[in-house]
Amino acid sequence: MSALETLLEMGFSENSAKKAIAATGGGVEAAMEWILAHADDPGINDPPADESKQQQQQTAEGESEGGEQSAEGTSSTSEAKEDEEAKSIKCDDCGKLFKTSEEVEFHAVKSGHSNFSESTEEKKPLTEEEKRHKKRELEEKIKQRRKEREQEEEKEAREREKRRIQMGQEIAERKRVMQELEMKRIAEERRREKIEDKLARQRVKEQIERDKQARKAMFANKTEGDGSSSAPKPTPQPTTPAQKKEYNTTRLQIRLPSGTPMVKEFQAKEPLSAVRLWISLNREDGAGAEQPVNLSMSFPRKIFTDEDMDKPLDVLGLVPSAVLMVSK
Repeated sequence: MSALETLLEMGFSENSAKKAIAATGGGVEAAMEWILAHADDPGINDPPADESKQQQQQTAEGESEGGEQSAEGTSSTSEAKEDEEAKSIKCDDCGKLFKTSEEVEFHAVKSGHSNFSESTEEKKPLTEEEKRHKKRELEEKIKQRRKEREQEEEKEAREREKRRIQMGQEIAERKRVMQELEMKRIAEERRREKIEDKLARQRVKEQIERDKQARKAMFANKTEGDGSSSAPKPTPQPTTPAQKKEYNTTRLQIRLPSGTPMVKEFQAKEPLSAVRLWISLNREDGAGAEQPVNLSMSFPRKIFTDEDMDKPLDVLGLVPSAVLMVSK
């Protein structure tokens, strides 16, 4: 039994069997594998090219009677054959085959290749194993891209956290510098006030000493004289009372119910209500600005009422410095 008969007995079509034998050289197993590999090809059951050529020639000879008509038929048959032989489009840069122009355009955009030509080779459909392999490759690419995206997002999150920490450190450093400057300013004011108080006490002592000397001289003159009115009486020098210093500002230390201190400098003529408003707007113990603020002093013990809110700070005895307590 010939190879063609064997393939026909196995159930394959005659045209596909002839094509397989022509492609493999006549072996039954090789021809069978070729048919199975090309089972999805659209022209697998079409007549072979040789038989098709003979049929076309016979048709052309039967229809044409003159030499010119035969030549024209042969030319058209040859052109038709050339059109049938161009089964795919081949990329001359990488050698891949494509069936449609859309695939060619996609490949050109993706790879940058620009050299394409028609090819007689037919693009073979993927086998099940190739399909599974392509699927695995695609899944691996998706996983890799997802992993890269997660790594990029994690890197961006670390950068944002680093910038946030750096910004927090800069804010804390600026706050520390401002606090140091404020403490230096307060210390300088206290030092200046101590010097002024010391000078004032020194002037009072000198004045008291001058008064003593004047009284001693007056008593000495009375003892030496005979008590007559002709003896000149020493004229006592007028004592100049120490002038009270006037302060234009006052430094208030405010203690919240939580124990947190707040320090602020106010004008001496500002009303106490301005201090209460400032506390409501700047307190950091979590209480809202709408919560009422009650003010008092621990020494001397005093609770400020609503009538005191319109009085200036110097009138209330809060100049040049004082400590106010905030109660709920």
